[in-house]
Amino acid sequence: MRNFSLIFKQFSRSVLIIAGFAFWGFSNAYAQADPAKGEAIFKSKCTACHKIDQQLIGPALGPQLTEETDDKYLIQWIQNNQALIAAKNPKALAIYNKFNQAGMTVFTELSDADVTNVIAYVRTEWKTEQEKPKTAVGDPNLAADKGPSSMVIWGLIAVIIIAFIVILVLNRVVATLERLLLKGKGVVIDAETEPTAEEVAEAKKKDLIKRILKNKKLVFFIILCGTIAMGSWGWTTLWNTNVHTGYQPVQPIKYSHELHAGTMKIDCQYCHSGAYKSKNASIPSLNVCMNCHKVVKTESPEIHKIYDALGYDPKTQKYDSTAAKPIQWIRVHNLPDLAYFNHSQHVKVGGIKCQTCHGPVQTMKEVYQYSPLTMKWCIQCHKRTEVNGKGNAYYDSILAAHDKIKKGEKVTAAVLGGIECGKCHY
Repeated sequence: MRNFSLIFKQFSRSVLIIAGFAFWGFSNAYAQADPAKGEAIFKSKCTACHKIDQQLIGPALGPQLTEETDDKYLIQWIQNNQALIAAKNPKALAIYNKFNQAGMTVFTELSDADVTNVIAYVRTEWKTEQEKPKTAVGDPNLAADKGPSSMVIWGLIAVIIIAFIVILVLNRVVATLERLLLKGKGVVIDAETEPTAEEVAEAKKKDLIKRILKNKKLVFFIILCGTIAMGSWGWTTLWNTNVHTGYQPVQPIKYSHELHAGTMKIDCQYCHSGAYKSKNASIPSLNVCMNCHKVVKTESPEIHKIYDALGYDPKTQKYDSTAAKPIQWIRVHNLPDLAYFNHSQHVKVGGIKCQTCHGPVQTMKEVYQYSPLTMKWCIQCHKRTEVNGKGNAYYDSILAAHDKIKKGEKVTAAVLGGIECGKCHY
């Protein structure tokens, strides 16, 4: 019995020593956490679903990881949250149900040290965010100095005008005083006895005009030049009526094609999907914008205009249809009602690139009308563009009709598509 008691004491002492070393090592691991390494892991694996300061697909990690002090549980959750849920861990089930049982990615490849670094980075960043002074998002008065006010500018203009008036009045006063002094000395000033320099110049000008009018050849040449100039001006003005090349209206939301189509290489038809399948290229729905901007650049004031138009709250990620309102886009390219233009026929059938008509949109920070869009411009394009009917089903019926004509067979309007609805009812 005594031997058994001795063995139990030694075994208990060994267990306590091992547990102490394990606890010391575990605590030391947290003490040596590296937020810099955690930042790299966070940006590569976590930013798709989480932000530190606000809710995205998942919760805001800053307050979440600060309130939760059980780091051992956090490591298990991040590495394999599905295992905790399957084991019916109360904390895991609570967060799982809170976010509508949306599954979180499993990161079994991360070691305990990696997860510890991520936790340290999030808590450090959240603490830094809390210590920053609060400024209103998108407030231009806080973001930058607006420069001198309009009242100051108008005040300076008023001072300049008043100074100019004072100078004129002083000149008149000086002239009057000089006349009074000369009159006091007995000098008689008679403006009619001797013409002033201005009167002499005026007389010379009238004499020159009289001599020019007597020269009939010169008068004819001047009239001819004036007629040609006025005719050219009138022709140019009439020719360019309703031609809006270079038209660049200011849109309600600043959208850069240079960034999206140029830098990001987004295809034009991702947003303007109608260009491939219908007459109109179509204005992109705001839901297309939200495919990216529900996650990307959510802090931008311009993106918040989209949120406001949709009635979307980025914090709760919910839509309020009663607060939704349309965005008043300003049309840039506009054809007269008498002209019929089909985008799909040019883009899909003809294989014409958007830049052929709309110019280098991938370099435009703000879109403008690049081409004149006149009938002459369209006809010139139709004359020089070669039609490729090989492998193009659109031209199959036309090529078949040509073969019938060569063989001497009957060709009706129906063969050429004359009974298609779109021929009359477009």
